[in-house]
Amino acid sequence: MTDCQGDVEGASTPMELYEKLSEQGEKVRSLKSAKADKTEVDAAVQLLLKLKMDYKQMTGQDYKAGCPPSENDAELNNGPAADGAGEDDTVDPWTVSTTNAKGVDYDKLIVRFGSSKIDQELVDRVEKVCGQKPHRFLRRGVFFSHRDMHQVLDAYEKHKSFYLYTGRGPSSEAMHVGHLIPFIFTKWLQDVFDIPLVIQLTDDEKYLWKDLTVEECHRFAIENAKDIIACGFDINKTFIFSDLDYMGSSPEFYRNVVKIQKHVTFNQVKGIFGFTDSDCIGKISFPAIQAAPSFSNSFPHVFGSRKDIQCLIPCAIDQDPYFRMTRDVAPRIGYPKPALLHSTFFPALQGAQTKMSASDANSSIFLTDTPKQIKNKINKHAFSGGKDTVEEHRKYGGNADVDVSFMYLTFFLEDDEQLEKIRQDYTSGALLTGELKKILIETLQPMIAQHQERRKQVTDELVKQFMTPRPLNFNL
Repeated sequence: MTDCQGDVEGASTPMELYEKLSEQGEKVRSLKSAKADKTEVDAAVQLLLKLKMDYKQMTGQDYKAGCPPSENDAELNNGPAADGAGEDDTVDPWTVSTTNAKGVDYDKLIVRFGSSKIDQELVDRVEKVCGQKPHRFLRRGVFFSHRDMHQVLDAYEKHKSFYLYTGRGPSSEAMHVGHLIPFIFTKWLQDVFDIPLVIQLTDDEKYLWKDLTVEECHRFAIENAKDIIACGFDINKTFIFSDLDYMGSSPEFYRNVVKIQKHVTFNQVKGIFGFTDSDCIGKISFPAIQAAPSFSNSFPHVFGSRKDIQCLIPCAIDQDPYFRMTRDVAPRIGYPKPALLHSTFFPALQGAQTKMSASDANSSIFLTDTPKQIKNKINKHAFSGGKDTVEEHRKYGGNADVDVSFMYLTFFLEDDEQLEKIRQDYTSGALLTGELKKILIETLQPMIAQHQERRKQVTDELVKQFMTPRPLNFNL
C-alpha cells in the first residue's frame, strides 16, 4: 500500500500519471507472461486499478493505452466524474475484475460502453415477436444490454430475417460451465427464430496470446467444438469453423478481413484494445478476424454473395470492444452494422470480483467434473453470503447478492418462483448456507452429467460435418 501511495502522489500531472499507468500495465503483462506468483500478479493488478481510478479522478476520463491526455485535460483533482462509471471495474477482452463483492456494476458499464439496457419493454417485445416465453437469461437480466435489438425485431416483423454469430476462444481442452452461457442462449435464439448460426473458434487468437503451440490451439478448438455441439445445435442451420482452417480456404472471408484492416488505424486499435509497441503484429491485426463473421458475405456457402443480411451477436460484454470497432467500420465498407446482446460475467467460485477462469481449477466447475468434484468444489470454495454462525444467520439472514451459490442458481434454475423462494428463505435466515449449496449441487450434478452423456455421442465425423463449409437449411 505504501508503494501504491508513493506512485500516485508522485504524479502531479495527467501525463505523469498516464506514463506510470503505461509502465504498470506493461509490468502486469510481463508478470502474467512470465507466469509469476499469483500474489505478485494480484498486487500488480490492484496497483494498476488504483492508478486507473486516480487517472479518471484527475482527468475525468477513462485511461486508454495509446491515447495520452491532451493539454486541455483537467490537471487538478476535481473529484470523480458525475456517473462514476467503472471506477472500480476493469472490463476488456482479457481482464475482468472489480473491488465490489456484488460484481461488476453493469448499469455503469452500459453508460461507459454506450450500449442500451435490456428493459422489460424489450423482453416483452421479444416474447411477442417469437411467440415464446422469454429465456430465463432474458427474464433475469443475465443478458442485460444490447445494440440495435429493436432494429432486428422491426426487420423480423417485416419478414426480413437475420443470422446469429457467436464464438469461443479455445485456450484449454476442458470448458467450464460459464462458457456455456452464450451457447445456451444462442441455441434458444436459433430455435425460436429458426435462423442460421455461425460459430467462430479463435484458435489463432489463443496462439497469439497464450504460451501454446499452433497444433495445441487447433486441437483445443476441435475438443471445444464437441462441447458446443453437445448443447444441441441444429446441424442443418449451424456452421462451426476454426480460424486456422477457414481463413486459408475462404477468399471471401479473407477479403473482408483486409477491408476491415484498411479502415482501422494502429492508433485506433491501441486506444480500443490497449496494445503497445511491444505486442506482436498478429495481435494488432487479429480484431479484424473476429469482426469479419459479422458480415454475411464472409460465408458464401451459406449466404451466397448477399451482403445485406444483418447479424446478431450474443456474447459477454467484455467482447464488446471488438464489435464497437466493427460497427464503426461496417457502413464505411457498405455493410449493415451487427446488432449485439451482452451477457453478464459468470462469477468465479471465490466471488463475483472476477469471472470464472479455465486456468484456475478451483475457481471453476468444469464440464468434465464428476459429481463428487462438483460437490467438493461448491462446498469448499463457493463464496458464501451467510453469517459466521448458525445463530447469527438465523437471526440476521444471508446476503443473496454476494452469495455465489445463489448467483449460479439464477443462471441454471428454470423455475422463477422457486428461485424467489430460495432468495427469501436465505435472506430471512430460514435457509442456511449449507442447504443453499446443497440445492446448487443437486441442480448442477444432473445438468453436467447430461451434458457429458450428450458429448459422448459427438463423434469425430459429426464434428467434421458441423465444420465443413456447406449450404444451410433456412429461409431468409
